[in-house]
Amino acid sequence: MIVADPLPEDWNKVQRYAPWMRKVHLDDWLVLGEDAILKLRLNSPVGGWFPALQKFTRSTLPYASLCFSPHLSKVSIKMALIGGSGVPRDILPTVASALSALPTSNLQSLRADVGYDVPWTYYKDTFSSLLLHCGPSLTKFACRAPLSDAAINHLVHLPNLHSWTTNSPPPNYSTSPLPVPLGFPPLTQFTLGGDSARGWISLFGRLATGVPCVGGTTPLSKTRESLETLNIIKFPNPIIDVSVVSPIQIFHNLAFLNVVANCVDRDDDGQCTFELNDDDIARLTMALPRLTFLRLGHPCSKNTCATTIACLLSISVHCLELKSLWIHFNTRDIVEDFKSVSTDPRFEQLRSLPRCPLSRLEVWRVPLTLDEPGFEVVVNGVIDIFPSLEFCNGLERAWEGVSERISKLREM
Repeated sequence: MIVADPLPEDWNKVQRYAPWMRKVHLDDWLVLGEDAILKLRLNSPVGGWFPALQKFTRSTLPYASLCFSPHLSKVSIKMALIGGSGVPRDILPTVASALSALPTSNLQSLRADVGYDVPWTYYKDTFSSLLLHCGPSLTKFACRAPLSDAAINHLVHLPNLHSWTTNSPPPNYSTSPLPVPLGFPPLTQFTLGGDSARGWISLFGRLATGVPCVGGTTPLSKTRESLETLNIIKFPNPIIDVSVVSPIQIFHNLAFLNVVANCVDRDDDGQCTFELNDDDIARLTMALPRLTFLRLGHPCSKNTCATTIACLLSISVHCLELKSLWIHFNTRDIVEDFKSVSTDPRFEQLRSLPRCPLSRLEVWRVPLTLDEPGFEVVVNGVIDIFPSLEFCNGLERAWEGVSERISKLREM
């Protein structure tokens, strides 16, 4: 494999080795004048400059098509900032044209990082058309630019797609029966961003419960078994309730569930948007026993949620591989809650079960006020629930005190 990071004066070397290159990386700072680009196009050898190229990464440049080859299998294109050293607006049509020329016959992986100040909607037609030409070889797709319903529907029907990142909502499958035979691919990773998340979650719920089986299968039959990672990024409406987690529970092989959502907790009018209770968490964790990472928003400072430390015990005994946890829980009566968990007959069966290996609890902004006897109860309580716990990562000074006492116990 030869990796080319060519400077303009190195093109003679590129000409010499280009026919054998399998991978090309163009640095963002590489700038070629219009005359140089024209000469390269006019003097392109038969089959192009890189006829054997299989991997092309990171280009903000309008002349990316000079590097395309029919053998391309992995493409990563970064649309950088507008202005300065980034992409000026007047070449956006040229970039779109270059993307339209991308060969798709052997494409296995396509990633397009579009900068926040690049007009995403400008590329909707370009990326949608590109996807419609991708075939069953495509296994990975990641793009934050909007896509047409036709392009999304095409992705849904690609048989080998296993990794998908999108900010686009699902097509309208509200009619019954469904407008087309619908069968999701065997996704192992699905990342949803922005306003799209609730649409997809709602669709999962409908397809799991409201669509009859056809030949013993449902539209989500493959994905229910295969999905291991679900990312919900920048949840625009940060309310986390049963309508969010209930559809997710069908993906029983999930190992990584990441819901990134922030309560509005920096002003007096902000409300905690975590609306699950202990029973909801118990049902979620019983349905997803393979979780190693669980984040349900960023724990806030409002202390109005219905979950208590009892939910931590449910998580620990039901998710025996869990290593990272972010979750809201109420600390107004935390000392009494820990005493209840250790003595209440309701928790007797849970207390007898093995616990997960969690070593770090992310408490973020969860408030905590304790006297010295209270510290002893809380420290013993969290160690009982999480025997491998070493640290509680939070902004309140009292959580530092809990961590310090845990460390001292570990040293004894």
